[in-house]
Amino acid sequence: MVEKVGNYNSLRKKKDVIYTYKYQTPDGKSDVSTEKYIFNGELSYGSYKQHQRTFPDLEGEIEQGYDGSEYWLKHNQKVLNDTTRLKRVAFNRPTNFYWFTMFQKLLDTGLNYEYIGEKTLNEIAYDIVKVTFNSNEGKLTDIYQLYLNKNTLLVDQFLFTVADFGIMETPNLMTVQYEEIDGMLIPTKRRYKKSNWNAEVSDKPWIEVTWSNIRFNNDLNMTDFKK
Repeated sequence: MVEKVGNYNSLRKKKDVIYTYKYQTPDGKSDVSTEKYIFNGELSYGSYKQHQRTFPDLEGEIEQGYDGSEYWLKHNQKVLNDTTRLKRVAFNRPTNFYWFTMFQKLLDTGLNYEYIGEKTLNEIAYDIVKVTFNSNEGKLTDIYQLYLNKNTLLVDQFLFTVADFGIMETPNLMTVQYEEIDGMLIPTKRRYKKSNWNAEVSDKPWIEVTWSNIRFNNDLNMTDFKK
């Protein structure tokens, strides 16, 4: 699967990425941000022109960043040092980065794989693989359960937990659709909602996530990620 979508070295060769991120909830609220990442060092920046879910009480532009050592937040170009808000930034920045790079990073050290078995859904045969992460100092870590399409060798969907918010018993199911960009397969259309560990979803509506205007090799540098 990693050979097919491209490995992390493939991303490093592209150096960086800029794209538009849209997160849409069923109640009509959405976040729209311009995301910028440098792959070497996992630097992350987001400029939110719409943030109805992330700090909706703040009017105007919000900027979040991770410069390799510090998370920071700006509102209308003014630095905010609110510890509660910075905790949200410390979740958003690595999470958005990881979602974009997840499939390329599945061969990282510190990951554990368990073959769960085979399953056929909608006449498509899947291999199911559980992925866990080595924990630092006993910290709770996420669990992923990948549904690998035996025909295409791609992950069509996966179950995931959200350890940072203690959501471990009831996973979400994420389905993905790919787009080929600059020689790599990127899951640009995504949707998710509550499920169980048999991938039987709830009857609630989907949360939609889309990535668009993806551009690699933008000559970004460290200063682009400093507050």
